[in-house]
Amino acid sequence: MTSRKLGTLTIGQAPRADITPILDQHLPASLPRAHLGVLDGLTHDEIDAQFAPQFGNGTLISKLLDGTAVVLDKLAVRAVLQSKIDALVDQGCDVVLILCTGEFHGLEGRGAWLVEPDQIVPPAAAAIAGERQVGILVPLVGQIESEYQKWQGLRKRPICAVASPYADPSDTRELEAAARQLRDQGAELVIMDCMGFVERHREVVKAASGLPVILSNALIARLTAELL
Repeated sequence: MTSRKLGTLTIGQAPRADITPILDQHLPASLPRAHLGVLDGLTHDEIDAQFAPQFGNGTLISKLLDGTAVVLDKLAVRAVLQSKIDALVDQGCDVVLILCTGEFHGLEGRGAWLVEPDQIVPPAAAAIAGERQVGILVPLVGQIESEYQKWQGLRKRPICAVASPYADPSDTRELEAAARQLRDQGAELVIMDCMGFVERHREVVKAASGLPVILSNALIARLTAELL
């Protein structure tokens, strides 16, 4: 039996029923867990009042318990993250996994092992890609410019396309079009850069593009499992 306890922190509302199955594939079933979200307990009106995107700030997208997708101001989310990490540590979590691939600077584990996907996925993917052209799939148009900074470790400037992981699951046209766009522009590898993308999205992108596809949350789940 492991003595560790995992805390997961989403920028939406916890628990994330879409991401949890991916974690379950790789983590011990007996592992104690706690789940928190930046938006836990907030109504739609309260979310709009506190986290509505502000001009000039970055944006993030996440999911509420009712299935609604929400676009959030990145700076407002960052302002809450540290207190949520502290709360998970207070609950006895010694590994805290952030369920977002956005870049957040200056976060501290406060005694816990803090796993930040934005610190792990880009260098790992860059090492895998080598000299190959990478295509990045993001959920929001406004995130494209920041992607170039985030992925500056790639040997070639990435190609970006947009598709939301929170669209109607029965309508895959946007995702298929984005996959073909990346392929047609020369991508040799696709990275799905949002924790909201899950295995069914990966299968759509693989089928539409014919390219290898890295799913960020699956990569993070495998690496986090090594700690546990």
